[in-house]
Amino acid sequence: MKKIEIDDELYQYIASNTQSIGESASDILRRLLKLSPNTSSEVDDVVLEEEPQQETVEEQSVTKVTTKTANVFNILNKEELAMQKGVVGRFLFILSALHRTHKDNFDSVLEIKGRDRIYFAKSKEALLESGSSMNPKNIADSEYWVMTNSNTTRKKMMLHEVALGLGYKEADAETIRDYL
Repeated sequence: MKKIEIDDELYQYIASNTQSIGESASDILRRLLKLSPNTSSEVDDVVLEEEPQQETVEEQSVTKVTTKTANVFNILNKEELAMQKGVVGRFLFILSALHRTHKDNFDSVLEIKGRDRIYFAKSKEALLESGSSMNPKNIADSEYWVMTNSNTTRKKMMLHEVALGLGYKEADAETIRDYL
């Protein structure tokens, strides 16, 4: 088995085509490419070399659809979530998934604030200036920073507010919050 790196949009496309829990990316791609489960690696190589142009066209049309219906549940992998170290690790992982899904309007998180300090900023320094003991952490693959020195209840509240700010319904926001 070989590992490859793919961009966020392609990952979201593959994840959105999952039909059953535990279905691997290889199984999804084999189904989408109409390959049998017993296809040899030689055929895989040929298919991957022959179709990049078609995949690009397909990816562009998919992007238009997913931008309107972007949903973090399509890319949030519970197995990866469970592998994160502690509450802070899971918190950052969920925020990163939300950012990947909603890059265009993730700025809305900057409006989420406490009574005396901000929770999100575009720099570590901005968080440090807003209060003491902030323990700012970067949200992976983004320009955003988040305060992590708060209790789990506060982190859950922050996730809930982020989800609502990104347009999720109350029930979905609660589900995202409960992943923590």
